[in-house]
Amino acid sequence: MASRLLLIDGHSMAYRAFYALPAENFTTATGQHTNAIYGFATMLISLLKEEKPTHVAVAFDVSRKTFRTEKFPEYKANRAKTPDEFRSQMSLLHDLVEAFGISHFEVEGYEADDILATLSSLAQDNGMEVIICTGDRDSFQLVSEKITVLYPKRGVSDLARMTPEAVFEKYGLTPQNYPDFAALRGDPSDNLPSIPGVGEKTASKWIIEFGSLQALIDGAHTISGKVGESLRANIHVALTNRELTQLIHDVPLQTNLESLEWNGVHESALTPLFEKLEFRTLKERIKPIIAKSGEIPEGQLHASTLFVEEDAEVLTPEEATARIYNHTGSISLNAEFRDGKVHRYGVALNSSQAFTVHSSQMGDWISDPKIPKIMHDAKSFGRNHPLAGVIFDTSLASYLVNPGGRPQEISDWDGDAYLQAEKLFWLQESLTTELSDRNLLTLFNALEMPIADLLTAMERRGIAVDAKGLTNLRDFFASEVERETKKAHQEAGHEFNVASPKQLQVLLFDELKLPKTKKIKTGYSTDAESLQSLFEKTQHPVLNQLLRIRETNKLKTTIDGLLEAIDTDGRIRTHFQQMVAATGRLSSTGPNLQNIPVRTQEGRKIRDCFVAGSGYQSLLTADYSQIEMRIMAHLSHDEHLLEAFTKGEDLHSTIASEVFGVPAESVDPEMRRQIKAMSYGLAYGLSAYGLSAQLSISPPQAQQLMDRYFERFGGIRDYLSSVVEQARKVGYTETIMGRRRYLPDLMDDNRQRREIAERMALNAPIQGSAADIIKQAMLNVESAIISQGLKSRLLLQVHDELICEVATGEEVVLIALMRKEMGSAYPLNAPLAVSVGIGKSWNEAAH
Repeated sequence: MASRLLLIDGHSMAYRAFYALPAENFTTATGQHTNAIYGFATMLISLLKEEKPTHVAVAFDVSRKTFRTEKFPEYKANRAKTPDEFRSQMSLLHDLVEAFGISHFEVEGYEADDILATLSSLAQDNGMEVIICTGDRDSFQLVSEKITVLYPKRGVSDLARMTPEAVFEKYGLTPQNYPDFAALRGDPSDNLPSIPGVGEKTASKWIIEFGSLQALIDGAHTISGKVGESLRANIHVALTNRELTQLIHDVPLQTNLESLEWNGVHESALTPLFEKLEFRTLKERIKPIIAKSGEIPEGQLHASTLFVEEDAEVLTPEEATARIYNHTGSISLNAEFRDGKVHRYGVALNSSQAFTVHSSQMGDWISDPKIPKIMHDAKSFGRNHPLAGVIFDTSLASYLVNPGGRPQEISDWDGDAYLQAEKLFWLQESLTTELSDRNLLTLFNALEMPIADLLTAMERRGIAVDAKGLTNLRDFFASEVERETKKAHQEAGHEFNVASPKQLQVLLFDELKLPKTKKIKTGYSTDAESLQSLFEKTQHPVLNQLLRIRETNKLKTTIDGLLEAIDTDGRIRTHFQQMVAATGRLSSTGPNLQNIPVRTQEGRKIRDCFVAGSGYQSLLTADYSQIEMRIMAHLSHDEHLLEAFTKGEDLHSTIASEVFGVPAESVDPEMRRQIKAMSYGLAYGLSAYGLSAQLSISPPQAQQLMDRYFERFGGIRDYLSSVVEQARKVGYTETIMGRRRYLPDLMDDNRQRREIAERMALNAPIQGSAADIIKQAMLNVESAIISQGLKSRLLLQVHDELICEVATGEEVVLIALMRKEMGSAYPLNAPLAVSVGIGKSWNEAAH
């Protein structure tokens, strides 16, 4: 087998793992955070098992101070301070790499990508195949017939395989052209400015037309219009970007390729570290990559000696199909993926009889609902492959049993697909017992399993977007950033980096002598909240410009992410995360469509670019009105709150009338605002101090307001008190549908941890019940659409809102359907109220 070098950008991938896995779910008994280490370890094990390298190396950054910051001091200056929870894991991350028997490098003055470029060039020159795993797109310039980049699309497990063909398909350019293209586009993550008005399409078109950045600059006088003027005025920007984007291929490394040989993991080195980090499940996962001592000839490494599988029956796809259809009862299935596609799979007929298929081909059984299947995270499989008949999902079951814990991964076990499939049988049995003991079987079978199927369908559908509209918006926001930056420079009397906290501190507090903000380790805060507060006090124009820059840059970044996610059919397909939030709420990633701005007019313009797709007439949005307050009324049985809903008037004005003792028509906007903040805040454990900060009143005034509120709504007071005490007794809270959240910290001796758990105990039943209701509503809506034979379809769920694509002529019937099915999702004492809107875009459909 040819030599194969695996190179990993340690900082980049560990940082992604840190944000992909909740830090609070990964701590040792001593309080050490381990989420970055755990995510990196799981990624490393998968790469070693799947890529089967003969040589391995990991590169780390030493600091942010490199030759690039000497050339351009603002390089990466916009990046936030590294979280302490991540920094505390770095030394252990080095220990982990060493325990795997892998060489690692870091060189003062250079970045990890420069080290990877140097090693990959050396390996390519020696005829080796190279695999580079990094989250930095600058690495695309290294791609060749011998060098492939694995670029994370989501977290650290979903990796895109960037070959020369993949780079060309993505950008219309060769890897060699990529640095020229990037120089024009800029890179917000590295604080490299773009050429104003020049987006990815224009940058790509120019490089294709002229052949290189230098040729473009030489011919810049031939480009007409504003974009041509912008290019000519910013040639120095492009040249600086080009120099900084170019990776270095001759970093001084005291090593050779022979020293990078990797002979597998030695348990004696890794086990003590795993025990220290409390990574118990990973011990099983490393079995396929354990070095076989004595079997490796000196100076020679054979991949086959490193990746020994236990004896397994291997069938062809046709043989597997026949075996499955001749079997009576359930089967379990586990597949291994490469680039999002099935690489091979294992099928078990029971807990001791299984086989492996070394192919991506599957028979009709995979989409046959009559073949009952046990799987782990079936939704991820079904997103890209036809699937039906899943009767038990072990990942969903383990999530319900322990919703606040670390997500269970099938790869935590031995790596072979067929062995993992066998284990699904006994895991189903044990989890069924646990679900039954916790009274969660109905929730699992009637809500979570069907919702997983529906989410799979919604992910496959996606939502159409107006790519041209998004591009125009992105260019507008980029020009706004440029315009406001120039105005800020004029106001200050000199140029400065608007993204540099250090330069902002000098400008605002030393030069302009503005009042000091909140004290932080590096001086005084210049975050958006501090700048807003400072502007309200001083009305200084430079602050207004800085806030505008922050706002528009954030919107531009949002659009960049959306444009990146558009598929070839013009639709965006998000990933709904069903097993992340302990309360049961769904979240959205890749991209996050639950975070599209709605509060500002410019933010709503982004929503205007989400449109009805081909063959559909419009979009429909339907959401619940004040669902959390209705749940509060239902759970607390407070007569006055229930009466307020019954009257059907403006809820917050009605409550304000009760609290302040004035007629409803005498409630002014400030009274209403205070009561609204109070009502929603109580569901989140809001204290008098928190309320005072929110309403800009003194803590005693806030406490007086809370006292008056509870005098009138004593049922709410009694409920909030009892729910915490009940949770303290039994150890968990429950939603209206029986979803549990375990809160062991309610009994903790540490007051801070205990108070956090108390706020969770207040919030979980209300927010969790809202999650249960919207999920049931989704099932109701989908079922009614199918039973009525409609072509309209459900696309998105955004908190308490559903978005549908409406087929021609179905608007009236769909509106009635949504009101009925959402309104009957659960029989609350304060009946559910549904608002519906129709429009050509998501924004137009708002109501």
